[in-house]
Formats: sequence, C-alpha cells, structure tokens
Amino acid sequence: MWDSSTFLGALTPKFYVALTGTSSLISGLILIFEWWYFRKYGTSFIEQMSLSTVWAGWGSWGATRSPEGGECKVWRNPTALLRGAEYARLWAAARTAPLTYYDMNLSAQDHQAWLAAAPAWGGADEALARAWREREPAARVAAARAALRLRPDCAAALLLLAEEDAPTVLEAERVLRRAWRAGEASLRALAVAGAGGAARREAALLAHVKRRVAMCARRLGRLKDATRLFRELWREAGGAPHALQVRDNLLEVLLEQGSYADAQAVLARCEDAAAPPTATALYTAALLRARTGPEPPATEALRLAVEFNPYVPAYLLEMRSLTLPPEHVVRRGDSEALAYAFWHLRHWRRADPALRLLAATAGPRAPPPLSAAARAADRELLPPHHGSAVGARGAPALVPLGVALCVLTTLTITLDPRGVLSAL
Repeated sequence: MWDSSTFLGALTPKFYVALTGTSSLISGLILIFEWWYFRKYGTSFIEQMSLSTVWAGWGSWGATRSPEGGECKVWRNPTALLRGAEYARLWAAARTAPLTYYDMNLSAQDHQAWLAAAPAWGGADEALARAWREREPAARVAAARAALRLRPDCAAALLLLAEEDAPTVLEAERVLRRAWRAGEASLRALAVAGAGGAARREAALLAHVKRRVAMCARRLGRLKDATRLFRELWREAGGAPHALQVRDNLLEVLLEQGSYADAQAVLARCEDAAAPPTATALYTAALLRARTGPEPPATEALRLAVEFNPYVPAYLLEMRSLTLPPEHVVRRGDSEALAYAFWHLRHWRRADPALRLLAATAGPRAPPPLSAAARAADRELLPPHHGSAVGARGAPALVPLGVALCVLTTLTITLDPRGVLSAL
C-alpha cells in the first residue's frame, strides 16, 4: 500500500521552495490581470465570472443579486434601446461600450428565464441558451442563426437577431413582426397541447416582442401605431398593467403626441390600481400640473417627485450630460433618472414654466434611502464613461499590495534560494 508519510518525508526543502515560488508567481500574475481588468472595465473579472456562474438563470423581472451581495430590486428598463441598431452606434462612433457586463448579464438571465425547464430541451433551445450566455455579439448572433436553422419559427431566436443583428430600427421591426407571428402560432399550439408552463413562458416572450415592436414604431415616428400597441398590451395585462411596466411606455408616447388629458387618465387609472411609483409616473404627474405655472398643487407634485428620485433634476436642468440608458434600472437610483431623462427631456423643454418651477424646487437633497446593495447595483449599471452620482466604486487597494508581495517573494526565492533554505 502507498505510504503517504514516506512520500512526504522524502520531500526536500528545495521542493517547498520551488512550490512557494511557483505559487507566488502564479498568484502575482492573477492579481496583475485582475488589476488590469479592473482599470480597463471598472469591475472585477473574478467577481463577474462568479456572478454569471452562480446566479445564471435566477430572477428576471423581480429581485436580483447586486454585484456586492445582498438583495436589491433591479428592474428591466421598459424603454431600453436596440443593441444592434442603436447601442452599437456609440461603439462604432467612439469605441465606448454603451452597456456594462453586469447589465448585459441581467438581460441574459431575463431571456434564459423564457427557456428554463423547457419540455423539449435540446436542439434550438439548447443553442439559444448558449447564445444568451455568450459575451460577444457575433457569437450570440451565430448561435441564434444556428437555432433558426434547427427551428425556423423560433420566436426567441428571431428576437435575439432583431435586438443584436438588425442594423436599423426598420429592419429590427421587420424581424420582430416575424417573431410576433411565430410566437402567436407557438402559443396556440401549446394551448391546444395543454402545456401550461411552456405556454406561460411563450406568452411572456410574446408580450416582450410586442413591446419591442411598439418601441420601434415610436422610434420611427409612428406615434399612433405605438399608442395602439401599448394600449393593447395594457388591456392584455388585465388587472396588473404595472407587471409589464407598460404605463411608462404609454405615458411617454402620449406626451410626445401632446395628449395630456389621456396621460392624466393613465396616471389616474394606475393610482386606482395601486401601481408601484416610478420616476416616470411621478415626474409626468408633476409636469402635467406645472405646465401652467407655479400653483400649489404643481409645487407639491414636484416636491414628491424630487423626493422620490433627486437625481432627475440634474438631467432635466442639463447640469449633467446624458448618455444611452442602461437595459436595467434601480428604482430611485441614478440609472432610473438617466433612463427617464433620456426620453422625457424634450417634453420638459416644451414646458418652460415647468422647468423654471423645477429649478426653484430642486435643491441639495439627501440621497434616497437605498440599501448598500442597491447603490452598488446602480453604479454597476452605468457605463464607466458616464459615471454615477451615487458615488464611484472604490478600487481594490489591496490588489497592488498583493502583487508586490508575490513578486517580492518570487524574486527572493529566485535570487537567494540558499538563504531561504537556511531560514527554513
């Protein structure tokens, strides 16, 4: 039988010196790479790999984990742009990443939720699950095309191609309408087969496709079509329209049309349904009241809105520059303020009395009572070139110290092995 004590006793001090030097060298290289990755991308490589491995497939529209641990509520931005037709233009023009890896990883979890525990797992579904996990756009598109070759009527694959591969909004709308038809056919087939779980997933996918079609119509200036589609989604949501966050989309389109009475009716209906507050709802209510001047109800509405999210006035008063909004937001955070102002700044510019009243109402405010996890997630959702009003994330100060210690240990063992042996 193999005797471990004999083996360990036969090891010389030189072996331990070599083992220590090798491990120190490897640790130093890992720490150097980690520091370089943090300086380049603003986040930890090891941390992001751990997040994508441990939390893949968890939670889409509800509670998610923040990058620094703890529970926090991260919501999908209902007015997010198209990656291929819109976000990619910033990268092409300025070589600046419009989305963070944390944000894209949350989107991947959203889409994987539509495929989780699929009864016919394999083939197209397996290719799609691989597509959402890919980090490079070209790899995601290639996997989606492979899924389409296996199943030409795969609505999820068409959705991915519309989001990632379509070069224009018009082309994205064409692919999305094809996904709409495929999703409806699949939903009917699942209903006939009595597959309840799969039918619910397909219905969620179909609702998202319809929303994206309506967003394309909004971007192309077809406001009546966009309003009609958003109202259809509103009716289909039944008693919980806030579950799809259609309210924010509908309010923005109505303001663009100048249909202020309809926007007020939407707000009243949401108030009756006890929908959760958002920056869009509160600031729209304040805008509708403040359009005519500084009346007491308008001042009170603005006070409530600024109290809910104090980061918005800096964007509306153009004290901070805008950038493309993230795909997810933290309620009451800077990410939500950016997503709101990106679409609604034009509406406030048309209402000069409201802007003057906002400037008089907004002042130095205490930050909203966000948890440490929510503040960390808010910072991670905003790209490094924009920065966050919540505060920059602290750099890992111990990484350079760890690198220095590893390098010093390696050099000491390499240059003076006998001294190390005598010390041992």
